[in-house]
Amino acid sequence: MRAVNLADAGFLLMEKRETPMHVGGLHLFNFPKGVDQRKFLQEVLSALRTDEEYRRPFAEHITTGRAGPLRPYWETDDHFDIDYHVRHSALPQPGRYRELFMLVSRLHSTLLERTRPLWEIHLIEGLQNNQFALYSKVHHAATDGASAMHMMSAMYSHNPRTKARHSAMSHEAFERYKAQRLPPAADRIEPRGRELKNVMEALREQYDTTANLVSAFRQFGGAFFGRSGNLAVPWHQVPRTSINTNVTGSRRFVAQSFEFERVRAVCKATAATVNDVVLAMCAGALRRHLANQNESPAHSLKAMAPVSLREETDLDSSNAVGFITADLATDVADVGQRLQRIQASMAAGKALLRSMSPREATLFMQITQVPALLSSVLGLAGHFPAFSTVISNVPGPREQLYWNGASLEGVYPASIVFDGFAMNITLVSYRQQLDFGIVACRRSMPQVQRIIDYLEEALVELEELAGSASVQKPAAKRAVKSTVTPKKASAKKTTAARKPRRASQPKLAKTRKTPG
Repeated sequence: MRAVNLADAGFLLMEKRETPMHVGGLHLFNFPKGVDQRKFLQEVLSALRTDEEYRRPFAEHITTGRAGPLRPYWETDDHFDIDYHVRHSALPQPGRYRELFMLVSRLHSTLLERTRPLWEIHLIEGLQNNQFALYSKVHHAATDGASAMHMMSAMYSHNPRTKARHSAMSHEAFERYKAQRLPPAADRIEPRGRELKNVMEALREQYDTTANLVSAFRQFGGAFFGRSGNLAVPWHQVPRTSINTNVTGSRRFVAQSFEFERVRAVCKATAATVNDVVLAMCAGALRRHLANQNESPAHSLKAMAPVSLREETDLDSSNAVGFITADLATDVADVGQRLQRIQASMAAGKALLRSMSPREATLFMQITQVPALLSSVLGLAGHFPAFSTVISNVPGPREQLYWNGASLEGVYPASIVFDGFAMNITLVSYRQQLDFGIVACRRSMPQVQRIIDYLEEALVELEELAGSASVQKPAAKRAVKSTVTPKKASAKKTTAARKPRRASQPKLAKTRKTPG
């Protein structure tokens, strides 16, 4: 047996029927031209069901020791059944995205069985437009977003002629992937005594965490009293809205792609990062949603924005993630001022993390997340929400990928909602697009599909801001500084003045009025 580490165990402790703690993804493919679809699906299904060694913990289940559920362990599953974990489904006619989203919504609502390894893969046929899909879900105790991207990349290929012979959970496939990504091991060098002493002193300095952690906690606590500048923290002035309720176990999933170039153009004109603009898109969408619910909270919504703490050479850790609390400035009508406040909030959060080493930051995140864990376990999260929602931006592959010659057209993440925030927005950057996957509690947000439209309207609003900022640029064409007050844009006039552009391929916009 292997003990489950503290960060991973937290996801197991927080799980209950109403809050499944698995993350998932919907991958959309085009069949290769001229292929026999039935034969092709049987081939990829055979590759997914290979009888081989799986990497940890994908052939292990959860067990407990003398301390009970407070001390979980990974244990090898001696009765591993690959047919249970890899399943083949077909959509009912007419096989629209609506039917696909309905299926994913149901699959994402059910708990993973803890007496078995904590993952499932569903191969889905019956889509229109010569397409098929792959939906997977893995318990968050076994993987985070970055780790999931590595698993995907280990199974897919840049060459359409490459044949997949291994599952994404395969030990052999992942070892090959690591060998390609990581630098070769250097020859063994015996250190001299003085060199070893210098290294030991450097290590001692690196692991002397007291001063940095005390400073970080001082800034964290000072934010509650307005003494930490633009730093936003959990619970502080987080308004209660219709999003911040206790949730049921039923989920609703919708997805959409947006052209990356549109977001990049806004970044260039406003000196913002991609993450800043994405947060501004979500802020504009949420502001519209609240307005349509006749809600106008006095304080701004706050979002948990996960950030990777993973070392570049760390491909094995299940979870290496922290978070920044992003002030979404939803109480600000002016889109330019809203973007500036988001930028300032994210800059303050990043500065706090940069003040610590990765090890210190991991420890800091584990300690500061304990209250959220306790409030969830005690059933208080719906009354005292730490955040308004979660907005996560996961970097994905920028090149076209294939699976046995089938082109991967979209990667749509499906994440977690908790008591206290009934909607999660996660996106993956893939090729020249941003693929959004939105998961919500079906009861709390029955019309979550409207968020897709609001995201488009918010992006158009930012594009109009970028256009006015471009006019104000100096001759040298430098990016406009955040101190420039951009031309005010009216949310109500945006759609009237300019018809919103539809999102990029794949055209999931067809499902906007009838989501799953």
